[in-house]
Amino acid sequence: MANVNIKPLADRVVIEPAVAETTTASGIIIPDTAKEKPQKGTVVAVGAGTKDNPVTLKVGDTVLYGKYAGTELKLEGKDYLIMRENDVLAVI
Repeated sequence: MANVNIKPLADRVVIEPAVAETTTASGIIIPDTAKEKPQKGTVVAVGAGTKDNPVTLKVGDTVLYGKYAGTELKLEGKDYLIMRENDVLAVI
């Protein structure tokens, strides 16, 4: 798990997306142009929440999120997403 020097505000979380699949289950190699954005990742930082809505996610949770959810961020050569907790669809 990554140690990120970023502290999200309010009900936001920082997620490290999972690596995109490079082959199918049957062994066919997927070219870079056909790869889809992953919709699964690991929570690496959590905000404090708001007065009315405390954050229920915690660092280390594996989550599913919408395909176009969040704001992309590149920090120290790694890709991250910052999104509101309510953009997260499920915890795996």
